[in-house]
Amino acid sequence: MAAAKPTLTDSLSFCLAQLTAAAGEGLGGGKDTATNETPLGRALLALRTRHVKAAGGIERFRARGGLRPLLALLRRAAAAGPAPSQAGSGSAPSSGPAPSSASSSSSPSPPARLRKTLDLALSILANCCTEGACRTEVRRLGGILSLVTILQCVKTDSIQNRTARALGNLAMEPESCGDIHSAGEKAMSVELARAWRGRRSVGISLLTLCTPFPSPGAVPLLVESLTACQDSQCLQSVVRALRNLADSPQHRLALAQQGAVRPLAELLAAAPDPALTLALVRALLELSRGCSRACAEQLSLGGGLGPLVSLASHPKKAVREATILILANLCAQGLVRPALGNAGGVEVLLGELRRRRGPNGAGPASQQPLVRAVCLLCREAINRARLRDAGGLELLMGLLRDPRASAWHLRVVAALVGFLYDTGALGRLQALGLVPLLAGQLCGDAGDEEEEGREAASWDFPEERTPERAEAGSFRSLRSWLISEGYAAGPGDISPDWSPERCPPPPPPPEPAEPTSPTLGPASLRTPRTLRTPGRSPAATSEEPWGREGPALLLLSRFSQAPDPSGALVTSPALCGLLAYVTGSPGPPSPRALRILARLTCNPACLEAFVRSYGAALLRAWLVLGVAPDDWPTLRARPVRRQHRELGEMLLQNLTVQAESPFGVGALTHLLLSGSPEDRVACALTLPFICRKPSLWRRLLLDQGGLRLLLSALTRPAPHPLFLFFAADSLSCLQGLVSPTVSPALPPTIPLDLDAPSPCLYEHLLGPAPIPAPDLHFLLDSGLRLPAQRAASATASPFFRALLAGSFAEAQMDLVPLRGLSPSAAWPILHHLHGCRGCGATLGPVPPPGQPLLGSEAEEALEAAGRFLLPGLEEELEEAVGHIHLGPHGGPESVGEVFRLGRPRLVAHCARWALGPGQCPRKRALALVGLVEAAGEEAGPLTEALLAVVMGVEFGGKGSSLDC
Repeated sequence: MAAAKPTLTDSLSFCLAQLTAAAGEGLGGGKDTATNETPLGRALLALRTRHVKAAGGIERFRARGGLRPLLALLRRAAAAGPAPSQAGSGSAPSSGPAPSSASSSSSPSPPARLRKTLDLALSILANCCTEGACRTEVRRLGGILSLVTILQCVKTDSIQNRTARALGNLAMEPESCGDIHSAGEKAMSVELARAWRGRRSVGISLLTLCTPFPSPGAVPLLVESLTACQDSQCLQSVVRALRNLADSPQHRLALAQQGAVRPLAELLAAAPDPALTLALVRALLELSRGCSRACAEQLSLGGGLGPLVSLASHPKKAVREATILILANLCAQGLVRPALGNAGGVEVLLGELRRRRGPNGAGPASQQPLVRAVCLLCREAINRARLRDAGGLELLMGLLRDPRASAWHLRVVAALVGFLYDTGALGRLQALGLVPLLAGQLCGDAGDEEEEGREAASWDFPEERTPERAEAGSFRSLRSWLISEGYAAGPGDISPDWSPERCPPPPPPPEPAEPTSPTLGPASLRTPRTLRTPGRSPAATSEEPWGREGPALLLLSRFSQAPDPSGALVTSPALCGLLAYVTGSPGPPSPRALRILARLTCNPACLEAFVRSYGAALLRAWLVLGVAPDDWPTLRARPVRRQHRELGEMLLQNLTVQAESPFGVGALTHLLLSGSPEDRVACALTLPFICRKPSLWRRLLLDQGGLRLLLSALTRPAPHPLFLFFAADSLSCLQGLVSPTVSPALPPTIPLDLDAPSPCLYEHLLGPAPIPAPDLHFLLDSGLRLPAQRAASATASPFFRALLAGSFAEAQMDLVPLRGLSPSAAWPILHHLHGCRGCGATLGPVPPPGQPLLGSEAEEALEAAGRFLLPGLEEELEEAVGHIHLGPHGGPESVGEVFRLGRPRLVAHCARWALGPGQCPRKRALALVGLVEAAGEEAGPLTEALLAVVMGVEFGGKGSSLDC
């Protein structure tokens, strides 16, 4: 088959020549258009179908300079077309949808040949504008104004379609998008400049210049096309152009203010074909980003809420997801949220968020707009009811429990404040475990959410708004032109009404009234922080501080006002959260937190809960002693502020008032005698903190066995992380109640014989010429010979008297072996046999603090002293151990080591060290931990020793005071 014969239109040069000739005729105006129409048509057709669509064709067309004659041809064709209707020339273009049928019928269609030329030229231009370099060239050559002129002058659907397509392609770049938005103003500025320069000759005044010109911008013309066109392809191109023009918040706001949203909503409500539906939802999605008031109003007035809710279940994923995001964006405007809820938007958003949080759902990034929307829906009562009935409370609680959603926790808590007076919802939230989560939020590191504007405020109380005057396009153009020409320095020089006054932000909602709380003590704690509430003016800032912890504290305060809040608030997690906030706040804490604590401690219904949960012990440890759960068991120094100590003492005094009332006495007695084993131990531990009446604590702790119950629980598994700290503090307090005359400022004294050693009576036997000379030597296992006096040794102990002066063979020996003794252990024995008392020899075998005593030479010496029947030496060695390990240089870790020796007197010394009135609470608790670990299953000696110390009686024989 023969190849097709080449034609002239196969040459790009021929086509460009025809295009250039046609553009030149328009500029010269000497030739008849009809004579060149057929060659021009063939050239345009070839450019569109072959040259531009070929690989690299657009770039070659641009490089050969084809865009300039193409744009000139478009300007000539537009000028040859019918003029726009002048019916509305005396008024500004409407910001809303223009009357479609009227404008379409009043403008006659262009001739068929001219329409074909425009179709082909616009199609070529639209295809070229898909390339970035062409878009830049078209913008430089002023092609945007030409397209706007065609859009205004030629109302044929095909022309409108291709023009909108070209504008949509140009709007893909921010620079071109800005030029399209201001295209009408630029055209008007040209007309105004001409009129201003000729105003004297034609009598044009400034008032005449203020009369709007019939030169609408591109956006109003596109909006008019939405209502005038019936062709789906044309509508899709217009919708796409509007979507691309919504590339920034300023442009989205301008589109909404010029009425671009309502016709889109009306088209969506008309149930268009699937392709147009997809285009509409994509455009509405872009326009609703950072949803403005104008956008929400127009979408609602256009009847778009119902169709959007219906499209949320569309079978096509792209339509479905875009629709859901539109609904989420709309929630930013309070005025539309009630209508959105009535249309079923609450259930749709909840269902989608639940699906995305499921096992097969999407990541946190896709959940964020839905979480924000659901939280905003909680601001209106009607939507809160729908959300509660649809399972929204459980969903919000799931978000609070999810550590991956920590960035949204503050927003969720603020949303739950809307349920503050919904008793049913509060009960449900409490049952779901809201209180400990709120307490954890007080000092958590949750992410900061962006602040909502005043438009997002609850629409249950709509603010009164001053109607804002809309600026017509001509007035904006006049103002811009006067400023650019130097006739006005700024907008304020023209008129103060150009920028409508902004309404001041609404005042904050009144805080719910709270019952009067008892006096909170220190004035510094009642001083509010100088915090600014986001979105509030300084004049509207209340005295009550409202920081990031404000919503959580408000909800906790509401829970604390219940008749019996003990089940939710008087728990270890809740109290820990409140105390962590009070003590960890960088400034004075919120008075609301202090009122919550005071309200709980003054409520008789909470007394048993404070006892069961070790709440009273926690208040004392955290506020009075400065020991938080995180500080234990590490000995971390935490300064105790005077304000915190005063607060803790005040709260404990509140509990004391409740405990010593008839109701409190009955409750404590019931807990101690009839409660569970855990409750009985907790009651015995708490009584020294909240009972000051001797008759009450003596009866419960001493007569009815509460003290022995507490002591027996020390070696069992701890029911609370700070149990042993609480127990040590409780026993110390009880000791102070039993013996109130002991001054905590006076520690026990050190024996004088250890401070000032006595003269040594044995050292004269160790010299080169001892007087008297030794008549006996003891032989150790190591071969060392130690000199001795037989008479002195025989009188020191019944053992040595029988050994050295009895009928044993050793009585006749000058070298007596002593088996199982090391030199260090034998040294204090030899000193003791020769009458040394307090010479310091007993300190030799005792290792320094930090080294174990079990298996040491000190234990060997103690064992030998018992074996050789030397009780005085035993006592002196025990004094030496206590002096080194339980003295000023010893620490709580040494107490357990001393206890492991199992010597009754040392056990008593350990108990006195642990419960000494001048001891640091942390060291006391660590010492008790060491004693419990050392006692193991044999808790009897420890229990008896602690009981003796608390009751002020001697234990383990003659006791002696040691320096602590």
